[in-house]
Amino acid sequence: MTTGLLGRKVGMTQIYDDSGTVIPVTVIEAGPCHVLQVKTTERDGYEAVQLGYLDKPRRLASRSQRGHVATLESKRQRSRSTAGAPLSAKADCEPKRFIREFRGGTEGIEVGQQLGVDVFTDVKAVDVVGTSKGCGTTGAMKRHNFKGQRASHGVKKCHRHVGGIGSSAFPSRVLRGKKMAGHYGASRTTARNLKVVRIDTVNNLLLVRGAIPGPNGGYLMIRRTNKIG
Repeated sequence: MTTGLLGRKVGMTQIYDDSGTVIPVTVIEAGPCHVLQVKTTERDGYEAVQLGYLDKPRRLASRSQRGHVATLESKRQRSRSTAGAPLSAKADCEPKRFIREFRGGTEGIEVGQQLGVDVFTDVKAVDVVGTSKGCGTTGAMKRHNFKGQRASHGVKKCHRHVGGIGSSAFPSRVLRGKKMAGHYGASRTTARNLKVVRIDTVNNLLLVRGAIPGPNGGYLMIRRTNKIG
């Protein structure tokens, strides 16, 4: 199986290794996660494991969300049972707030199984996927790292402006995809090849070296890195 888990960002701190060197780390609450579905090539066309993280109160969950994790009595369910159609396996757990799937092998994984942070025991580096902090509408310098215009004689009150965006007489329009001011942040971001510094199986905590995307409390996907070296 492609080792992966869901979790939340707790925050950043620093720890010391055996030699006394300070290491900046991000603390992640990883798991426990329930296996909600196991997808196979014969039935779904690909192999994947669907995980759910953090219980959602039943009063806030829709019927479809509750039926995804437990068997509910319905007319359709009774008709399928009468016809002898096989019913899909259910995790028999509470509805989940955050559901994602990890593609890869599914050997030894069953629906309803609970996975904890110990799946990263022998993993040296991970990729962390999250949603970056939203910055609203920003200028071109912040959004695209433009250097801006000259801060010398001849440039007046437009030092942070984009500058010329046209294409002369031809094609006499602004080309699609031109880098300009606009919405920045709040997008899916992946931090690659982060070293696993420490694992706390009692409190379900994973400490990785460096920063990861998103605010404190943001949902994350943590998986074994496929980066070599």
